[in-house]
Amino acid sequence: MIPVPTNTRVWLAAGVTDMRRGFTTLAAQAEQTLKQDPFTGHLFVFRGRRGDLIKIIWWDGQGACLFSKRLEKGRFVWPSAKEGKIAL
Repeated sequence: MIPVPTNTRVWLAAGVTDMRRGFTTLAAQAEQTLKQDPFTGHLFVFRGRRGDLIKIIWWDGQGACLFSKRLEKGRFVWPSAKEGKIAL
């Protein structure tokens, strides 16, 4: 289990994201599109076009973390908005 602090916010990037991106370009997307600082310790979640893959970036205070999850069946439920952000 990864110890995420209790005051951490989760930001969903609405729409689809190019899943070839790594931490650097996803962090730039969080900064430019979502208007959030990716180095605040919050989680930023991005979804691929098919909906079966998400990537999460997180700055844990010591370094950059990039997590990915691919579903074998089904799709991740995602907001229907084409752009913007949603905070959880």
